[in-house]
Amino acid sequence: MKPAIALQLWSIKDDCERNFDDAIKNVRDMGYDGVEFAGYYGKTADEINQLLTDTGLEIAGSHVPYEHLREALDETLDFEKAIGNTRVVVPFASFQTLEGWEGFANDLNRFSQSASKRGIELYYHNHAHEFSDIENQDMLSFLNKNVESLYYEVDLYWLSYAGINEFDWVDAHKEAIGLFHFKDKQVTPVESTELGAGVLPIKKYVEKAKELQMPWLIVEQEAFQTLTPLEAAHQNVNKLKEIVEEVHQ
Repeated sequence: MKPAIALQLWSIKDDCERNFDDAIKNVRDMGYDGVEFAGYYGKTADEINQLLTDTGLEIAGSHVPYEHLREALDETLDFEKAIGNTRVVVPFASFQTLEGWEGFANDLNRFSQSASKRGIELYYHNHAHEFSDIENQDMLSFLNKNVESLYYEVDLYWLSYAGINEFDWVDAHKEAIGLFHFKDKQVTPVESTELGAGVLPIKKYVEKAKELQMPWLIVEQEAFQTLTPLEAAHQNVNKLKEIVEEVHQ
């Protein structure tokens, strides 16, 4: 089956802050199948459910800050269950000592146990610093070895940015990988750009996602050169759909 395509709403965060309902409706009108949340902008679970019902969009997952889970684990997970989300993604963590990462791993084990009781999977989303925080150590692999039932949402852009061979790393950890983040990379300056406008092998990423039978492909963009975030999101879904059709024909 072809994967569904979602937008990580951080990509259009300013639009979400201005009018969350309109931003979600714009995502639907662009042709996305779903969203990955990055905050709820004061909405209740019932309001989120109604907005999803009205738009027909599904939840690919939600980025939930480490601090929220650490400080209000049950309340946070109960909210995610109430909106029907089955993937909670810790979007960022950074520590300059091994002890810091060990403490984080202990917390993730606790989070994962509580999440699984609610039918929720716990994910971690990488950037590039996980390969440089501790000299000569891959802290993503460290988490893989030290946290039970932890999945990865692999941001392929950031693997490339870190100088890691994306395909070798993914193949070595494929049992724990459930999602990919898609964005392209321009060279000067080095920053994210629209799919197809940069140097990353996006089609090969889609082929790898097919091999791993991923249910969702998630678009994210953090830097914008000439297009507005909404314009870029629209261009990205059109390009990714085109590639998906080619790969799955």
